[in-house]
Amino acid sequence: MEQILIITGGSKGIGRGIIEAYLAKGVRVFSIARSVDAELSAKGVTQISFDLTKTEQVEQQLGAIFELLNADEIVKITLVNNAGTLGEIAPLEKLEAKVIEQVFKLNTVVPYICSAAFVRLTREISAEKSILNISSGAALKPYYGWSTYCGSKAALNMLTQNLALEQQDLTNGVKVLAIAPGVVDTDMQAQIRKSDKDDFKEVERFVALKADGGLNNAAAVGESIYQMDQDKTIASGSILRVEGK
Repeated sequence: MEQILIITGGSKGIGRGIIEAYLAKGVRVFSIARSVDAELSAKGVTQISFDLTKTEQVEQQLGAIFELLNADEIVKITLVNNAGTLGEIAPLEKLEAKVIEQVFKLNTVVPYICSAAFVRLTREISAEKSILNISSGAALKPYYGWSTYCGSKAALNMLTQNLALEQQDLTNGVKVLAIAPGVVDTDMQAQIRKSDKDDFKEVERFVALKADGGLNNAAAVGESIYQMDQDKTIASGSILRVEGK
């Protein structure tokens, strides 16, 4: 019997921390990301190199993973919608249409497609099933220059609540959670710190967080997310935040 993790954007940052936490518990891991990490492959992670913005092929990629699984041997299967992008930091009127589209495609459209496919593909699986949407505190609070990021993550929270509602009365329905990981020391934070103050008025606060050691560690965040996934007392549809700095 085995537990399964399927994660998008697992090759680095928060996704990498999540993978490490699940691996430590003996979970079989599948990662879909543009880049492949040799170290993760050596640890037994099945990595699929794929550009998730090719949305017409996303369900096919998930289906290929399920063809490798024996449904009768699965006790728990989790999808983590982690892949995302901050996009370009600037007031909305400065953003080109293709930039706006790219952020919503990766942060919102892809998780919707993955979640729909996961529900369909697991319909006949009797194991415990969960979807974790990696959200952000920016889903609940506007930030100057982050209109696309804030909006796309807010949509992810609503996906969580709506899908949980649709699944709640089903026999062995899918549990759905949205989890904001806090301010984590990743490449995205490095991008934020390079922002022009005219485009992002709070840049100095984020610079100070790094300087003062105020960023969460990706490995610790991954462990917290694993524990939330295992916690049966957390209600489906919950919007959660990793406690930390």
